[in-house]
Amino acid sequence: MTSLRVVVADDQEVIRDGFAALLDAQDDLDVVGTAADGAALVALVERERPDVALVDVRMPGTDGIEATRQVVAAHSTRVLILTTFDLDAYVFDAVRAGASGFLLKDVTAARLVEAVRLVAEGAMLLGPNVTRRLVEDFARVPTPASRTDLAAYGLTARETEVLLHLGRGRSNAEIAGDLVVSVETVKSHVAEVLRKLALRDRVQVVVFAHERGLMC
Repeated sequence: MTSLRVVVADDQEVIRDGFAALLDAQDDLDVVGTAADGAALVALVERERPDVALVDVRMPGTDGIEATRQVVAAHSTRVLILTTFDLDAYVFDAVRAGASGFLLKDVTAARLVEAVRLVAEGAMLLGPNVTRRLVEDFARVPTPASRTDLAAYGLTARETEVLLHLGRGRSNAEIAGDLVVSVETVKSHVAEVLRKLALRDRVQVVVFAHERGLMC
């Protein structure tokens, strides 16, 4: 089994080293480097090309949000934001920057390890109530005068339905229940939506749907 390559960025050495040791102890995770600030993280990702970057928000110089923006723009690395601060602005900015997940630092060790694996697989990983708040935040943002025409993307009618459910932050199980299909069928549709829209993960689907007026 190929190990997932992970990097950790946090300006507090004890926390940075603790997270790195925890993740590196897993058989399927390989921590290939750590960084104390955003600029160092960007350089580390450029050098190591990890699958996942675990990134703190508040760091000196280039903060975690800006570092995430630079990493996602240039690499396939997925970013999991981990912070002490449960503030809506951080969530909103992190998602817009391209983060695939957002968790608080009081997360359990087991949950953190699971989160890294899920983010690497392309899952949407947001803490309790964060998805709901995120969708509410987008709902308050003015939408374009006209909706994006999805025909140009080649989505089927069912894939469009799935896209709209994803835009509301719904899980595969919830979508399967509403559409009366299996969870595996939903997973297949989600994969096609991501492929056809050239999106990285479910978080980007939420952004796509709301910024293009599809949730009106």
